[in-house]
Amino acid sequence: MSSVPSVHARSWGLLVLRGVVALGFGVVALAWPDITLGALVIFFGAFALADGVFALLTAAFGGGGDRGWTALAGVAGVAAGVATFAWPGLTAVALLWIIAAWAIVTGVTAIVAGVLLRRYMVGESLLILAGVLSVVLGVLLVVDPSRGALAVIYVLGAYAIVAGVVLIWLGLRLRGRVLT
Repeated sequence: MSSVPSVHARSWGLLVLRGVVALGFGVVALAWPDITLGALVIFFGAFALADGVFALLTAAFGGGGDRGWTALAGVAGVAAGVATFAWPGLTAVALLWIIAAWAIVTGVTAIVAGVLLRRYMVGESLLILAGVLSVVLGVLLVVDPSRGALAVIYVLGAYAIVAGVVLIWLGLRLRGRVLT
């Protein structure tokens, strides 16, 4: 297997850290599903902001052709995080739209990264699957936002756990596969 000329390979530790943050957010969301909308705004804002910052750091300190996609995911995360803190009184529907937009953008970027990594590694279909699930989550939230905040907590929590596990797994797999 050849070295991976990818921003992700050079920053495998940041991928693992992003995964840990996502996993933590998912566990908190599922452990306390009756959480208030205000707390959901804070938790989601912190998660999206941290995920965006880690993605931007990955893009800044890595190299390779997928740097732009990683930066785009970072900007989407930071924008979603900042928006949730700037307007904490958002209604549930407005929050759903922010989460939907974020899920679609980060899902597309995960799909692109997975496709790019397939040329260099075997079995990167989990990253593509996580991206597809993220896009599906975003589309479902756009199509039927009236399902309620509790349903969103469950879906977002489950998504964050899956995404976290995939990011941790990918980061650990990329460790040692850095282009020399």
